[in-house]
Amino acid sequence: MAWCAARSIHVPSIDVRALRKRAPVAAGVGFASVAGTTLWRSSFPTFSSSKCSAPFACLGISTDSRIKEAVQTEKAPAALGPYSQAIKANNFLFVSGVLGLVPETGKFISDTVEDQTEQVLKNMGEILKSGGASYAAVVKTTIMLADLKDFKKVNEIYAKYFSSPAPARATYQVAALPLDAKIEIECIAAL
Repeated sequence: MAWCAARSIHVPSIDVRALRKRAPVAAGVGFASVAGTTLWRSSFPTFSSSKCSAPFACLGISTDSRIKEAVQTEKAPAALGPYSQAIKANNFLFVSGVLGLVPETGKFISDTVEDQTEQVLKNMGEILKSGGASYAAVVKTTIMLADLKDFKKVNEIYAKYFSSPAPARATYQVAALPLDAKIEIECIAAL
């Protein structure tokens, strides 16, 4: 145990070898940045900040496949490839990119970005509901547009689904989308 004098708490030592055996992905990527900082702080207390805290994030995240659960609903379009509509893991719901397809037909609702945006968000709502979440639980979205000039049109429709505080968001124009879609949206929701 390392000692954090600023808060008078014990910070548990981390057995790196055991963590690598259990979660090689976390140990190889995220572990180094989060836990490495914690180890560095406990090794060099003169350089640590006055706001010490116990390790978080990586110690609670697991790559154990029993902890992740696929979410699937027939009320949204089926995945177009080897991926899930959504995955529940570590109190989050990760929704894959959603297109403006009508679930019953597998065809786009129309060729307009407005109609596709509306259908994308309806489909996303069904996936969220199936995963035990709602639009209010969404903390991050990523919007991919075939044409960034559609940004304003998409924002008007998007605003009807997400209330304040709106989720964090990134919007990109991409070279192409599956099936020549006008828009694709993915999200992360807290459970």
